[in-house]
Amino acid sequence: MNALGGKNMTTNILLCGVGGQGTLLASNILAETALKSGNDVKKSEVHGMAQRGGSVVSHVKFGREVFSPLIRKGECDILLSFERLEALRWSEFLRPTGTIIMNDQKILPMSVSAGDAKYPDDIPGMLKKSFAKVLTFDALSKAKELGNAKCVNVVLLGILARNLPMFSVDNWLEVIAERIPPKILEINKKAFHCGWEMAN
Repeated sequence: MNALGGKNMTTNILLCGVGGQGTLLASNILAETALKSGNDVKKSEVHGMAQRGGSVVSHVKFGREVFSPLIRKGECDILLSFERLEALRWSEFLRPTGTIIMNDQKILPMSVSAGDAKYPDDIPGMLKKSFAKVLTFDALSKAKELGNAKCVNVVLLGILARNLPMFSVDNWLEVIAERIPPKILEINKKAFHCGWEMAN
C-alpha cells in the first residue's frame, strides 16, 4: 500500500545504482531517518558485483508495522536511481502511479564496454511511457560544483527528502551527521541542502 498519504500504511522505496556510487550508504541513511521518525523499518540489500561497477540495489520499507524487507514487483512507491540504465533495469518494481527520481548519469556496464550490448538512447522517454512521474536531475554535476563528486548520493537524498514530507529535515541531518565522517560532514550537509533545493 502506498503510504505517502497515510501514516498507517507502508512506504516502499527502492534505491539502485552502480558499485562505488554510495547507494548502500544512502539506503542506510534513509532507513535510519525513517526509524528516527518513529517508523517500523525493514531493509534488504543486493550487492552484485559492486566492486567492479556492477548493479547495487537496496529495498527500504517503513510504516507503522512492516513484515517483509523485500518489495514485490509493481509495489514500489519511489525508485531512487543513481544511474540511468539502473532506473530502467529496476523499473518493473515501481507501481504505475509511483515516482522515479533519476540521476542523469551514464555508466557503461561491462557488456556495453565489451561491445556485446548497446546502451539505450532515451531512457527518460522510455520510462515516461509507463510511469506517471519521472524526475531527472544532474546530481553529479551539482556534487562536483560543491567540490566532491562522491557526495552525489547525499544530493540525491536531498531530492528524495522533498518527496517524503513525513520526515523532518532535522532528522535527515542528524542521521547524516551520525553516518558521515566529520572531515567531510559539512560538504555533505551542503549536498543535502542542494538536493532539497533542486527538487523544489
